Amino acid sequence: MKQTYPFYLKLSCILISIVVLGFLAIIGEQIFVPMILGLLVAILLTPLSRFMEKRLRFPRSLSSILASLLALAIIAGVIYGISIQVAKLSNDWPQFQKQFITLTDDLQSWISKTFGVRRRDQLEYLNDTAKKSISTGTAILERALKSIGYILMLTGFTFLFALFFLLYRTHLLKFLVASFTEAHHKTVFEVVHSIQFMVKKYLVGLFLQMIIVTILSLIAYTIIGVKYNFMLAIITGILNILPYIGIFIALLIGALITFATSGISHVLFIVIAIVVIHAIDGNIIMPRVVGSKVKINSLIVIIGLVIGEMLWGIAGMFLTIPVLAILKIIFDRVEGLQSWGFLMGEDDEVPVFKSTFDKYFQMKKAKLKSNEVDDSESESAD
Repeated sequence: MKQTYPFYLKLSCILISIVVLGFLAIIGEQIFVPMILGLLVAILLTPLSRFMEKRLRFPRSLSSILASLLALAIIAGVIYGISIQVAKLSNDWPQFQKQFITLTDDLQSWISKTFGVRRRDQLEYLNDTAKKSISTGTAILERALKSIGYILMLTGFTFLFALFFLLYRTHLLKFLVASFTEAHHKTVFEVVHSIQFMVKKYLVGLFLQMIIVTILSLIAYTIIGVKYNFMLAIITGILNILPYIGIFIALLIGALITFATSGISHVLFIVIAIVVIHAIDGNIIMPRVVGSKVKINSLIVIIGLVIGEMLWGIAGMFLTIPVLAILKIIFDRVEGLQSWGFLMGEDDEVPVFKSTFDKYFQMKKAKLKSNEVDDSESESAD
């Protein structure tokens, strides 16, 4: 006889598990973030590593090292190209200051005419704010240096994890299989295969989407005549990975840099261009390239983005959709968790209770049909 537990006990266990997992995720950020990133990179590089092992007869250690170094070289090249553009941007700082002073002067005149606040009072307020900003300048510089150090450390550990995941992938798979009874071995293989297939297809689709958006942005910025169009195009393509949020950050960065180098007249064209590119991406590129790989509904994505940012910041937002997709694959194949997989997806039918829902809707249709027959008979009698 199957033992059942009361609802309040199940709910308590779920809530306690969520709290414990959230606490562990917060205190283990330094290891979980590069580990998950390394796992995703390793899954993406697995076909290349297998090609080197089977076709080129390379040992697994050499193929894993070469695949990891190739991916690291590509990312380092992109970062180097962006850093060169950022270094050139510093040459336009005097022009940005001049335009900012002009804009501030016009804004002060408008405030003085509209609200009656004298320029002298406005300048006193700005001076007080500037003094406070200068007093916190050391803290801001220290935080910026820590951020750069964190990014370098994250990149290094990510590719170390990717290297070791590639090197020990068979060993880890045997460990997962051995952790379950023989009756569940088939399910474990199916889950692992589905996760590998989904992550590989999703990351490839995301990479194609990023390239297409970058090319469209580069064309638009070049036509408009924006300076540093290559840097802005790459930033737009990378930030576009973040659903709903990244495009607004890219718009803000593009508008500020365009204002600093070209003037207000070009800012409007930048806004129009990014809005058009986002519309093309959301209606054409995303559904055809990425949308078919991961079927997570928008409500769960938004909740995941908020939770990811609360736990791990920007890195958590980038990891949200792959982690949610992996969880959905596991939930769909584990008995007792199918309802959670249904909640995260976009399907209209719960696989476990499909027959129950079919019977319910058949009864409902039959009842509506009988009501229509009774209404028609009463009308004919009248």
